[in-house]
Amino acid sequence: MASLFSSRGVVSFVLLLGWWGFHLMGYNCCYGEGMVPAMYVFGDSLADVGNNNHLETLLKADFPHNGIDYPGHKATGRFSNGKNSADFLAEKLGVPSSPPYLSIPSNSNKTDVFMNGVSFASGGAGILDSTNSGQCLTLNKQIDYYSTVYGTLVQQLGSAQAQEHLSKSIFAVIIGSNDMLNYVKSSSSKNLKSTPQQFVDSLISSLQGQLKRIYNLGARKFAFIGTGPIGCCPSLRHQNKTGDCNVEANYLSVLYNKGATSMLQELKSQLGDMSYSFFDTSSALLLYIQKPASYGFAEVKAACCGLGDLNAKIACIPISTYCSNRKDHIFWDFYHPTETTAGMLVNTAFDGAQPFVYPMNIRQLSAL
Repeated sequence: MASLFSSRGVVSFVLLLGWWGFHLMGYNCCYGEGMVPAMYVFGDSLADVGNNNHLETLLKADFPHNGIDYPGHKATGRFSNGKNSADFLAEKLGVPSSPPYLSIPSNSNKTDVFMNGVSFASGGAGILDSTNSGQCLTLNKQIDYYSTVYGTLVQQLGSAQAQEHLSKSIFAVIIGSNDMLNYVKSSSSKNLKSTPQQFVDSLISSLQGQLKRIYNLGARKFAFIGTGPIGCCPSLRHQNKTGDCNVEANYLSVLYNKGATSMLQELKSQLGDMSYSFFDTSSALLLYIQKPASYGFAEVKAACCGLGDLNAKIACIPISTYCSNRKDHIFWDFYHPTETTAGMLVNTAFDGAQPFVYPMNIRQLSAL
C-alpha cells in the first residue's frame, strides 16, 4: 500500500492570512537558484519520483490518471496528479528534481549524476523492513543504495571533497506513514502485540539508527517531513460509516511526530555538527481540513480520483473517474495529496515558523 503523507507552502503568517495571501505569494515560484549543491531524498510514495517503475511490484503509479497535471500530462510514477513534495522542495532549493536511483543507467557518468542529487524514495516504503516487504525499497535498502553513491563520490572526488559536497547538501526524509497504516490494519483485526506508544517508540528507535547511518555517510543537513494526519485520508474515512477521520490513526501520527522531534533533538546533541528542520505536516494539514475555504479548498473528504464512496473504494486507476477541479481537492487519490496540497505544505516547510516548523525552516537550514 502506498503512503499518504507519508506523503508527501506559505510562511506561518500566511497560514493565518488564508488562501489569498498564499496565492498572491505564488506557491509555484522558485526562491533563488542553487541554494544547496544537491538534494538526496529518502522516503515513500509522497516523494517517489519513479523508483517503483523499476520494481516488480503492485505499488506503482506509472499509469493514468496519475500525472494528468504534470508537464507532458503523462504518468511518471509519481503518486499525484502532478508534482509531489520532492519536486516542490527541489524547486524551492533551486536544484533539479533528484532522479530515481533505479533509473540511472549503469553506463552513465555516475559521479556527475550523483553530485546533482539522487532520490531513493519508494512507494510503500517504511521504516521497518516488514512494511510492504518485497514490494518496495525499504528505508534500510534505500540507505544501502545511498552507501553505494557515497562510495562512488569518495572514490572519484576524494574523501575531503566528497564530504564537503555532502555536508552542504540537503537530505530530505519523508517516511513513517506506511508503518502506521499497517499497524492500524493489524489493530482492526486485533492482531496486536504492542500498544500505540510502544509501536511508535520502536519505529523511532529504528529511525534513529537509520539517520545515524546516513550521517556517518556524510549527511549533515536533514529536512525531516513529519507524517500527516493519516486517519483523514479518504481510505480510512471510507472505513468509517460517518466518513469522519480515524481517531486512532491520527493519534499515531501525533505520537510519531512528537517522537521524531525528541529523537532529532537527541541526535543533534550527540552529533554536534548535524542540523535539521522538522515540519509538523499533521498540524499544518489539519488546518486545511478544518478550515478549507480559508485555504482555497472545497473538498476535504473525497479523493479526486477513484471509485465508490468518497472515491475511496477503488484506487486511482485508468477506469476510475477523476474530478476536473483538482485545485480545490485536498486529496488526489485515497492516500495521497493533490499537487496543490503538496505545494502548499512544502511552502510552509520551507518558509514557515513554529508551531509548524522547528527549530528552523528549510530555507534557514540550507543557508547554514
